[in-house]
Amino acid sequence: MRHPQLSLRKRCESILGRLDLTHPFSLDALCDRVAEQRGRPIRLHPLPKEAAESGVCGLWVGTASVDYVFYEAQTTPLHREHIVLHEIGHILFGHHSLDGEETDGRAPTVLGRTNYTTRQEQEAEMLASMIRIRTASAGRPASGGGGRDTLARLESAMGYERRRPGHHGS
Repeated sequence: MRHPQLSLRKRCESILGRLDLTHPFSLDALCDRVAEQRGRPIRLHPLPKEAAESGVCGLWVGTASVDYVFYEAQTTPLHREHIVLHEIGHILFGHHSLDGEETDGRAPTVLGRTNYTTRQEQEAEMLASMIRIRTASAGRPASGGGGRDTLARLESAMGYERRRPGHHGS
């Protein structure tokens, strides 16, 4: 019996192996590399207010000449970056439409993220998380209390804000 998570991890590792991630990590550099591989630019834009209010936090619109990635602007910088990585995950996995059907090439590809229940969403989310983990740990010592910092970064990337004792927020 094949374990689906293991298979997904292996597919993500295969994609990661072709990315040549920079250290320190640069989202712009990653977008440039993916754009070069695809032969068309990636343009990053904040989501329109109406889309964000409807619960969408990220959106990829792929046309024949440009890939547009929209992200929720009213969140932490790390979460914004994670949203963009998620949408790039859709691009790198070659996802085509909301229901997984290929388009005829004339209609744009439109994928919006509101949940993680479909296979495509799980693939994009796993790849985004693996990019974040791989680039966050590059060049750091393997020991010395970094686990708590790593956990905080991952929680922040997933949109969870942890309050520190004595911190009352703004």
